[in-house]
Amino acid sequence: MEPPAEQAGRNDQRATRPYGVLRKRPEFLAVRRGTKVRGAFVLVEARERRDDAPPRLGLTVSRKNGNAVKRNRIKRRLREAVRLHCAGDMADGNDYVIVSTPKVLRVPFDALCADVSSAFAQANTKLQRRREGAKEDRNSHDG
Repeated sequence: MEPPAEQAGRNDQRATRPYGVLRKRPEFLAVRRGTKVRGAFVLVEARERRDDAPPRLGLTVSRKNGNAVKRNRIKRRLREAVRLHCAGDMADGNDYVIVSTPKVLRVPFDALCADVSSAFAQANTKLQRRREGAKEDRNSHDG
């Protein structure tokens, strides 16, 4: 039996998504121990995984953001912003979590996309500096 057309399209989209998805609490907690970048409308947390697998993304939208309808709408806006503008900003081998604020619903979509993209870029820069600092520390101890 064939799945309905709308479900088939949804599965195709998941297969072509350029990033994985964080689903389990320990994965989210591990990313929290990484670097954080606050944008105007979101907080982006990032952590290096030490592999070359595609990046993974998680969304955190707490009840402070409103009822279930508002929270789901926030998640849809954030996913679409990442899909359209930010998927290329995520580096392989990293995990990212976007923590939302209630402002995400009121801000124009272009401003949201720019904010998320900027936060990803800053997080990648911080992770790169951290990685280079760790290499220098290892090289200085090898002496």
